[in-house]
Amino acid sequence: MNSNLALKTNDNIETKYFDVQQVRKDFPALDQRVYDIPLVYLDNAATTQKPQCVIDLISHFYAHSNSNVHRGVHKLSERATNSYEGVRTKLKTFINAKQDNEIIFVRSATEAINLVASSYGKKYIKEGDEIIISQMEHHANIVPWQILCRQSGAILKVIPINHAGELKIEEFDKLLSPKTKLVAITHISNALGTINPIKEIIEKSHANNTPVLIDGAQASPHTQIDVQQLDCDFYTFSSHKMYGPSGVGILYGKEAILEDMPPYQGGGDMILQVTFEETQYNKLPYKFEAGTPNIEGVIGLGGAIDYLNKIGLENIKNYEHDLLTYATDALLDQKDIKIIGTAKNKTAVISFQVEGIHPHDMGTILDKQGVAIRAGHHCAMPTMRFFQVPATTRASFSFYNTLDDADRLIDAIIHAKEIFK
Repeated sequence: MNSNLALKTNDNIETKYFDVQQVRKDFPALDQRVYDIPLVYLDNAATTQKPQCVIDLISHFYAHSNSNVHRGVHKLSERATNSYEGVRTKLKTFINAKQDNEIIFVRSATEAINLVASSYGKKYIKEGDEIIISQMEHHANIVPWQILCRQSGAILKVIPINHAGELKIEEFDKLLSPKTKLVAITHISNALGTINPIKEIIEKSHANNTPVLIDGAQASPHTQIDVQQLDCDFYTFSSHKMYGPSGVGILYGKEAILEDMPPYQGGGDMILQVTFEETQYNKLPYKFEAGTPNIEGVIGLGGAIDYLNKIGLENIKNYEHDLLTYATDALLDQKDIKIIGTAKNKTAVISFQVEGIHPHDMGTILDKQGVAIRAGHHCAMPTMRFFQVPATTRASFSFYNTLDDADRLIDAIIHAKEIFK
């Protein structure tokens, strides 16, 4: 990897934006051995590891404040409610929403999309209407719209991609019509790493009087999100991909749109008054938050937001870009490797194939070398079908990954190639 030597010596990117080695000490899961080999964790697009501060917050909640929110008049419930609602305010600032009540807590980004499909979709999408998605979507941003189309008689339209893994925007222009009632598009592809021009897509959609949902599950850990600047109507993301606990998702929606949408689920906390004859629903955001939420998960997410803000999302974005460049160049130095997804604008995700080695075999061999990656279709089967591959090997990087992690990945691939000789 001589072509990358400058990055490791003259211009060490691991201290350029922040001290990566110091950051790694905050993540206990990284400091372990698998098969008696130090772990290299490169499956961050699936889920990220958690800093000690997040783990401590959850433990502290259970030890000192464990109670239900919004319901109790006692001190523990007051503590829990204040901590829980404080995270809603942090999220408002994190994505620059106008109001706290535009932040809806759900179980995952997947549930957030399903909420919009079930509530907004069933109210506004009718027979003959059209919904536009793209060829690079995660299944979570395909299947809910297919279900809605079958139920409503609407038609699903798909923006094609090119062989670099970029959207064909000119084809999107052709698909937009008076029949288009919703555009649902990913901010960053989990399978390819492509960063889509969502600002342009939103502007064109709004010129067509079409609302837009952005699936931001892969974007929230990597780049600053400003929903007011984007002017999107809905934005979804999840805690576990941004160093918080699993089981927590976020739906942002413009206040006026959310006010007009019917509840997604019925139960406790989403009501004001219930009789056997009629129910009056609660105000935003509680109208969409039926039942006891993942309180400790939300509180842990608050700690993750504080941690990301401390490092700085701009620093994270710049470091991960340099790390992506280093790892991509190192992979391309090897023979028989094809990278799937070579968009000009992409984040730190590399999907690849090694000639003669199935991705699942590659994943197994890399695991035995202590390198954790993902092998498969990445919940993006239509994307795999477009590239005419059954699966890829995917290495996805985080700000706590190092140049040595990239080197370990290459060494493990070389080892796999030797086995298959």
